[in-house]
Amino acid sequence: MREEMILRKMRSADPEGLEQLMERYIPYVSAVVWNILRYSMTPQDAEEVVSDVFLAAWNQAAEIQSGSAKAWLGAVARNKARTKLRQAGQTLPLEEDVLEIPDEATPDARVEQAEEQKLVRKAVDQLGQPDREVFLRHYYYAQTVQEISQAMALNESTVKTKLRRGRMRLKTILLRWGVA
Repeated sequence: MREEMILRKMRSADPEGLEQLMERYIPYVSAVVWNILRYSMTPQDAEEVVSDVFLAAWNQAAEIQSGSAKAWLGAVARNKARTKLRQAGQTLPLEEDVLEIPDEATPDARVEQAEEQKLVRKAVDQLGQPDREVFLRHYYYAQTVQEISQAMALNESTVKTKLRRGRMRLKTILLRWGVA
């Protein structure tokens, strides 16, 4: 079933729409949540967060644009997983902390860090597909080489090569821009 039809069913309160959305995206949402919570929470906590994500999708179906359900679910999953960690009094894993600007930074440092983050994102965007997806899965979603290999139907050696080449390409781009 196409995403547009799934969302239409959800908007009309048809539970089949939610079932189809879950069938399509539960592995992705679970990976996002588990990659944030895996060292800090139990699998049951992660399952609870995944359920909360799909409950939010059901309750806010009107806000989800056709063609962007995966991105919407990923953003909600990251936010709900981070909230779960904060509620438990735990900190975010290192990968997530790097992406956020600390509150105690000076205004100048915040501006500089924000600019660097924009440039890094712009550089990552210059990686072609599937290289960009491999890179983001590994460094942003903290997926292992094996997880990426299985999810994208690539050999593990191919994933490692794409990561190495991606790092070299990013270094070249960032050096050219004067960031690294």
